[in-house]
Amino acid sequence: MTPLLLLLFFSSLTVGSASASAGENLYTPKANLIRYWNKEVKNNHANPTFLLSKASPLSAVDAERLSKLAAQNALSSQFPAICPIANLLCFADSSPTRQELISRASGPNIRSWCCIFFQESMLKKGKVMPMPDIEDKMPERSFLPRSISSKLPFSTSKISEIKKIFHADDNSTMETTIVKSLSECEKAPSLGETKRCVGSAEDMIDFAISILGRNIAVRSTENVKGSKKNIMIGSIKGINGGKVTQIVSCHQTLFPYLLYSCHSVPKVRVYEVDILDPNSKAKINHGVASCHMHTSNSNPNHAELTIASGPGQIRACHWVFENDLIWTVSN
Repeated sequence: MTPLLLLLFFSSLTVGSASASAGENLYTPKANLIRYWNKEVKNNHANPTFLLSKASPLSAVDAERLSKLAAQNALSSQFPAICPIANLLCFADSSPTRQELISRASGPNIRSWCCIFFQESMLKKGKVMPMPDIEDKMPERSFLPRSISSKLPFSTSKISEIKKIFHADDNSTMETTIVKSLSECEKAPSLGETKRCVGSAEDMIDFAISILGRNIAVRSTENVKGSKKNIMIGSIKGINGGKVTQIVSCHQTLFPYLLYSCHSVPKVRVYEVDILDPNSKAKINHGVASCHMHTSNSNPNHAELTIASGPGQIRACHWVFENDLIWTVSN
C-alpha cells in the first residue's frame, strides 16, 4: 500500500474527530501547493502567503474522496455537503444571499474602470492623492484542488453538466453567473496577449511560469486601508529596477469556486508603495501599482486616454485591487 493510501486509511478512522491527525496535514491541498511551489519556482523567496491563503481548506481525506467522485461524474449529489467545507459559493437561489449577490457582483467585470487611473508622475514620496475603492466586492471563496477542478467541465458547451454539478436552476442567478464567467473566459485574447482562466493555484503558477519563466514572484496590495480616501505616498520601490517589463495580471472572476482570469501584459512598470495616512503620516498599507506603457498603435480604453501623459504615449497607472495579483520576474 502506498504512503498516501496508508495515510488516508488511518485518517479515515478519525474523520469525525475534533482535530485532524498531524499526518493528514502532510497531504492537505495547502501542503500540496507548498510542495508544488517549491518544485516549480526557482528562487529562494518565501512561499507566497496570499496565494497559500486561497488554497482549498479541504482535508486530505475529503480532497481524495471528492477527486474520485469528480472522475466518476458523481460530484453533483455531494455538492450541498461539499460547498461549505470547501469554501465555495453556495446559496439557494431564493435566499437573501441571492439578492446580495446581484447587488455586490454582476460578473467578471464588476469594477468601474472610469475613475481608477492616475499618472505615473503622481507616484512621488509625500504626494497626496485620492485612492479609489479597491475593496473586493465578490463573495469569499477558495480554489479547488487541481485534482478536482481538472476533472470538472469548463465550457459554455458543457453548461448543462456544470449547472447540474453546482445545482444551478434554469434562469437562476447562479446560472447567469456561470454563463457570464465562462463566456468571458472563452473570449479571444487581444492582439499580442496571452490569457487563461485558472481554477486552481497550481494552474495559476503554471500560467505565470509559461509567460515569465521559473524565477517569479507574486504581489498584491496588502489590505484595503486608504480605500475611497486621500492617501499620502511613502517609500517607493520600482520592481526590476523600475524598468519596463512584462507581467502576468490575474483578476478574480465570479464562479462557484475561486476563479481568476489571468493575462500577459507587456510594457509595464510595477511599483511597491508604502501608503500613509496624510494626517498622521503613519503607514496604513503597502500597495502595488502598475503603470501601463501604451503607445500610439495600441488600443487603450477611454479612462486611460483621459490621463494621457503626452501625444502618442500613455502611462496609465492603477493600484492592484484587493484579491487581485501581479506576477513578475523576481528581483
